[in-house]
Amino acid sequence: MTDSRPPVYPELTRPGSDGPAGRLDEALYDLVEARFERLLRDNPILATSIGIHEHDDELGDAGVDALLSEVEADKAHLAMIESLDPDELSEGARFERELEIHNVRQSTFEAEEIRIWERRSTALDLLGDGLFLLFARDHAPLPERLAAIAGRLEAVPTYMDQARTRARVPQVRPWQKIEIESAAEMPAFFDEIVAAGDGLLGDRDRRRLERAVEGAKIAVAEYRGWLLDSLAGGTDDWAVGRELHDEFIAHRAFDDLDSDTILELGVKTLAEEKAARTATAREIDPGVDEPAVVDLVKSDHPETFRGALESYRDAMLRARQHLIDRDLVSIPEGESIDVIETPVYLHNVIPFAAYFEPAKFDRKQTGIYVVTPSVGANAGAMREHNYASISNTSIHEAYPGHHLQLTVASRHPSLTRLLANAPEFVEGWGMYTELMMREHGFDDDPRCRLILHTDAIWRACRIILDVRMHRGEVSMEEAARFLVEHTSFEVPNARAEVQWYSFRPTYPMSYLLGRTMLLDLRDDERRRLGDRFSLRDFHDTLLRNGSIPISFHRRLLAAGA
Repeated sequence: MTDSRPPVYPELTRPGSDGPAGRLDEALYDLVEARFERLLRDNPILATSIGIHEHDDELGDAGVDALLSEVEADKAHLAMIESLDPDELSEGARFERELEIHNVRQSTFEAEEIRIWERRSTALDLLGDGLFLLFARDHAPLPERLAAIAGRLEAVPTYMDQARTRARVPQVRPWQKIEIESAAEMPAFFDEIVAAGDGLLGDRDRRRLERAVEGAKIAVAEYRGWLLDSLAGGTDDWAVGRELHDEFIAHRAFDDLDSDTILELGVKTLAEEKAARTATAREIDPGVDEPAVVDLVKSDHPETFRGALESYRDAMLRARQHLIDRDLVSIPEGESIDVIETPVYLHNVIPFAAYFEPAKFDRKQTGIYVVTPSVGANAGAMREHNYASISNTSIHEAYPGHHLQLTVASRHPSLTRLLANAPEFVEGWGMYTELMMREHGFDDDPRCRLILHTDAIWRACRIILDVRMHRGEVSMEEAARFLVEHTSFEVPNARAEVQWYSFRPTYPMSYLLGRTMLLDLRDDERRRLGDRFSLRDFHDTLLRNGSIPISFHRRLLAAGA
């Protein structure tokens, strides 16, 4: 049962007001904070992720009743927010109200209509994240964090039982197979946690951790058995369908763009980027065909994965210095980033690389950049860690991509902006920076530009596959072949890619769509401001205003905020 006692979070912040406060400003922020505290209380892993540590030893309730109760609470919250008269709010609070309405409407639609939660088991992914964030971030001494981890591990048997109650309809077999693979890998992660306590924990604490791990291993094995049993009565039908996909796009605040227009963008960009890659391949070696040039570039990689991690670190730091030298964007004080191997339980979910942002309320603002050595035992895996790709990925994930953007965004006082779900800005910014850095001379050689175009082709494919897969026009296997054909990805990576496209409708399109919207916004700002336009100010303003939909950014820029 969820603890009903209201926690006290003295760290919570509220946006200030540039002008006179509105009569209902405080009422708005009271409601926002009440929802925020409810979400942290009911979702301890979310609390950990943003640096609120009162619930670090808990997992929360993974059952269907808890999920549905949260949806109902959000609907009641939405009604109260909508009842506030905008005319009684200051300009800043009015903006926050509209963003809060957008956030909750979108999340409610996803829970009530898209309903991935009842067709795909995600308990192990969430458990892994809840342990990894405590293990990898050093907000407290390791023995203290291991004590919290022990508490979470002790809760695993109940958590796994609760998670099964969400499976009220036939489970999607390809999605269950991903979770089955995670279940096979999770015990090794548990053992890493125990090993980390060697020499640090007293006998009593070590025995507690070991007992918790053994209990968790048994629970995960039983859960894996249930997952395997679910395959017999499962389904291979996973697409949400055209109507729901279109409705979801409408909830994403894409400046009224519809799925057909977005699909056209994907097809058009795919053709343009393929032509650009062909021209760049000729620039590298006019004497051989394009696949041979791609093979040449992919064959130029570090000998070992350890060497690749060092190359990622080097590229990342060179990019950071380039930003400073060219005065392209401000770098805040106190930020830092670690580059590590992706935890093994995530190898099949993160086929290339990913980023875990700094916790907003942690004192130390350190991001975590994870890189996956391979998907399965793929002999050609190191080809994906070629030097040109390392350069491009490090821009996207670190500087000035996700790490810089999310670090700056976390410093905004708005809780509404903290909880906004706007991947077209977050992922669009990451992709925009890949191009912007080449525009300003970073690693601007033909091999890096070949990978830049290859990655743009990849993101164009994501748009096409996002729309076509969820319309039921393309199967996962056909989508993987399409991706290999157009990007030259290794087959295991392509298959892992399209698997997550299938359970994240409208997310894959966010990369290229977001870059396009940001480039349009940059052009519009140049026209609007003329000689007063500053690229650094444009970038700083975007990052300072947080991870919100680009359509909301446009409004703030027009208002001079």
